[in-house]
Amino acid sequence: MESGRATLLKEQQLKDQFDNLEKHTQSGIEFVERYSKFVKERSEIEISYAKQIRNLSKKYQPKKNSREEEENKYTSCRAFLSTLNELNDYAGQHEVIAENLTSQIITELSRYLTELKAERKSHFHDGRKAQQQIESSWKQLESSKRRFERDCKEADRAQQYFERMDADINVTKADVEKARQQAQMRHQIAADSKTEYSNYLTKFNQEQNEHYYTLIPNIFQKLQEMEERRIERVGVSMKTYAEVDREVLPIVGKCLDGMTKAAESIEPKTDSKQVVESYKSGFEPPGDVEFEDYGPGQTIKRTVSETSLSNSRGEAKERPGGGKSKGKLWPFIKNKNKLSLKLGSGPEDFSHLPPEQRRKKLQAKIDDINKDIQKEMDQKDALTKMKGVYEKNPQMGDPASVDPRLVEMSMNIEKLQSEVQKFEGWLAEVEGRLPSRSDPPRRQSGLYESQHSNSTMVDNNCAQDRESPDGSYTEEQSSETQVKVAIANTPEFDDEFDDGDEETLPTIGTCKAVYSFEGHNEGTISVTEGELLFVIEQDKGDGWTRVRRNEEEEGYVPTSYVEVFLETNAKGAMTYI
Repeated sequence: MESGRATLLKEQQLKDQFDNLEKHTQSGIEFVERYSKFVKERSEIEISYAKQIRNLSKKYQPKKNSREEEENKYTSCRAFLSTLNELNDYAGQHEVIAENLTSQIITELSRYLTELKAERKSHFHDGRKAQQQIESSWKQLESSKRRFERDCKEADRAQQYFERMDADINVTKADVEKARQQAQMRHQIAADSKTEYSNYLTKFNQEQNEHYYTLIPNIFQKLQEMEERRIERVGVSMKTYAEVDREVLPIVGKCLDGMTKAAESIEPKTDSKQVVESYKSGFEPPGDVEFEDYGPGQTIKRTVSETSLSNSRGEAKERPGGGKSKGKLWPFIKNKNKLSLKLGSGPEDFSHLPPEQRRKKLQAKIDDINKDIQKEMDQKDALTKMKGVYEKNPQMGDPASVDPRLVEMSMNIEKLQSEVQKFEGWLAEVEGRLPSRSDPPRRQSGLYESQHSNSTMVDNNCAQDRESPDGSYTEEQSSETQVKVAIANTPEFDDEFDDGDEETLPTIGTCKAVYSFEGHNEGTISVTEGELLFVIEQDKGDGWTRVRRNEEEEGYVPTSYVEVFLETNAKGAMTYI
């Protein structure tokens, strides 16, 4: 009886331990989930912060064609632009933090939690199954024990009944025999119950020993190992959390170093010189004011406004030779044409500007037009090549389809060249060297001079000097000013697809094939992805780059199929990274 109570007590204690372990492991899972949620929220904060930093950097970037973009010539403005760019890279590092937190911690913990829950469920299922098994064996033992006890009592009662019958002389011999047989049967049943009880007891003791010394310890050991792995996994995640931040520190440090370097690059004297250069008018200082004597028969000349320095100094005065002197723009005196300059862009020849500023504007305009001419010529060159390809390979396209575009480009070039001649005439006037028919205008663009030097002439009657009512310097353009440009026939481009005595082109860089290309058409070359080749001719705008594999194999490949690395010392080379 005492042994049975001890067994029941152990079972109850074991059940309590399983309940405690179940609560503890569930609490551990909830802790991992809470930590994973913490990292996720940190990742969202990093993404939001990076987005705000990028928006801030973008907000303060100089607008195109605005005063802010014009101010980038100052070192302080360039330093601020560099700071904005570094700040944009700094924001990128916070995006990297968010990405690494998600991939290295959040995703991994989510997968681990799924595995952890399944493992925990399996261990507790095995524990409950073992408990149910030992409880079932215990019930069978108790049942066989009660049956054995009942059968023993029945056998005792049958034996006592037989003994009473045997001692009673009034009972027949048959009844005594019957009672004896009944007693023997009950004793036999009791003996069988005893054997059965003994067997169940032996079985239960074996199962109980296995339960407490093998099954349950193994389950507890697995739960302990599971819990240790969980704790270790949390520790690794926390370490990774710190490493994710530490990995971006060098790049963040470079961003901050870049900001410091940008700040140190500010040069106040250089910026002040830029201001002087930008607003230098080119006017000569005014001469001394002459003394005007007042005597009999003499009167003092009156100016337009005796209270206006700009009017008194800017009024036209007759020279001894009958000529006029130009009005001067005085420093610290407001220009009355300022409103008109704000409302519009001013005359095309920039005659509303001081001489030095006008010269700069005209030169900048000429440079811009020359760039447009070069661009048109490059496109025309590319179309000419394409037409040659179509003529050699009609299946690739119709050569006649390119002609309208070539005609349009020739007209554009002619128009732009006319514009250059017009602005160069004004520039020569500002510099005091007017162009003549026999002398080509100064600053003739070298972009097309070699092809059209004998085909362009300018007839430009330059503007005559006059004075504005407020005394500022202006120019009046003659109505007879005309620009006549006659473009001679341009020699056709050499056919670069001829296989004649063509010289070997020098290497100007290298390229790497990003995609494979099957060059079935004439003039092309097949390349495989990842192959390295030499570049011998850049893309001229037609979408093809000329490459060389060796001394015997060269041809054109689509520019979009390769990544080009031009040598920095190559003419007009640009490096693509």
